[in-house]
Formats: sequence, C-alpha cells, structure tokens
Amino acid sequence: MVKSGRAKRMNKHHKRHKQSVALNLVSLMDIFTILVFFLLVNSSDVETLPNTKDLQLPESIADEKARETVVILIGEEDIIVQGTPVAKIDDVMAIKGNDIPALREALLSQNDRVLRREANEDIAGREVTIMGDKEIPYRLLKKVMATCTRSDYGQISLAVLQKSSEKLENLQAAR
Repeated sequence: MVKSGRAKRMNKHHKRHKQSVALNLVSLMDIFTILVFFLLVNSSDVETLPNTKDLQLPESIADEKARETVVILIGEEDIIVQGTPVAKIDDVMAIKGNDIPALREALLSQNDRVLRREANEDIAGREVTIMGDKEIPYRLLKKVMATCTRSDYGQISLAVLQKSSEKLENLQAAR
C-alpha cells in the first residue's frame, strides 16, 4: 500500500512524540525543600493555649497575639494552673474575700519554673493568662484576678476568640 506524503509526515511526527516523557525530579525536590523550610520557620510563631471542648471563650477584636505565660483555666468544677487542678469552684465561691490561698501558692510556685528570667525580677513584667467560659460569674473572675495580683503578677490577660473582620465591619456599621 502506497502512503501519501502527508501520511508519511504524520507517522514520522507521531513516532517522534511517542517517546516517554521524563519527569524532572530536581525541580520538584527544590520546591519541596523550600516548602519544608517555610513550614519550619513559620511553625514557631504559633501560641497554643489549652483547649477544652466545653469551654466557650468570649470574643474580642484585639489584634495582639498571645504570648507564652502561666495559664489559669477556670473549668466547670476546678481551677487549673498549667494543667494541674488547684482548687474547686464551689470552695472558692464559699471563701470570703478575694484571696484564693491554693491558687496563690500554685502561682508563686510557677514563678521560678515558667517565667522568663527578666520577669522573675520584674513584678510588672510577670504575665498570666486566664481562660474561662464566657458565662463564669464575675465574682469568681474577680477573685482569680485579685489572687493573681497578690501573687506578684503585674499583667493579667484574658483568653478570647478573635472576632472575624466581617463581624467587626457589621458592628462598626451598626454604630
């Protein structure tokens, strides 16, 4: 069978392009190396706070990120400092005055272990973060904050959820 010139050219063309395509692994390895370095460098910026599923933090529009501090978690039944239960909520509410002795002792013991060296000498630089449900009684929060102050912690922060920019815009539009 005689092939036309066009058919011969097409066969030649198909034979040339039937060769297997090789994957260039060098450029893929470069991309993955850059990705790994990027993830390693940026993973240290994350501050994680203890997470409890049944705790609903209040919302805030604050932009500042949380720093590593002593964390007080006010749960449903216990007050927990750095993962260790120190007092029962019912006992704290029964105490007259604003001082919680068990919490004060736990906070004073945290001074040497958790705080930075600079903050050990500087009372105003000592920080504590309080995590509590948005429905906890104000009287309880006041007692915890007063105890923190008496335990030589100069900066008290409340853990909150950051409001989305959409909620913030809606709030500003309502004003």
